[in-house]
Amino acid sequence: MERIASFCINHDTLTPGMYLSRVDGDVNTYDLRFVRPNTPPYLPTDAMHTIEHLVATYVRNSAHKDGIIYFGPMGCRTGFYFLTRGISHGDAIRLMADAIAFTAGYEGAIPGASAVECGNWQDHDLEGARRWAATMVPVLKDYTEEQLTYPE
Repeated sequence: MERIASFCINHDTLTPGMYLSRVDGDVNTYDLRFVRPNTPPYLPTDAMHTIEHLVATYVRNSAHKDGIIYFGPMGCRTGFYFLTRGISHGDAIRLMADAIAFTAGYEGAIPGASAVECGNWQDHDLEGARRWAATMVPVLKDYTEEQLTYPE
């Protein structure tokens, strides 16, 4: 089998940030990296799950909601994938920066975190999600389109 594109990235050079992982027609896949790969601690699953719920809810309620395809976790627990259509790179960066800041300051019930709404509704950690999101706020604050390129 052919190696998939995401396995061709040198993970030893990645640092926290937002990268344009791939472009498939009109769909952009962004790599939102919270943790330097292969450098624990990794995102705990309960905090990661809560980040997913909060960010997905935020972006799907934004002015760009029609261009949101997906926001979800990486299996390696170092970050998330964000897929968009028809949203400029600059707008995607600003939207993600806003969504992460929203998550860092969020108080209240976690959206979609009941047994009827979620397949693992008891596996959430709001405080952990807030702490991890807070680490990304300064990373994304002045992020530019030029920084979307993976390091070599």
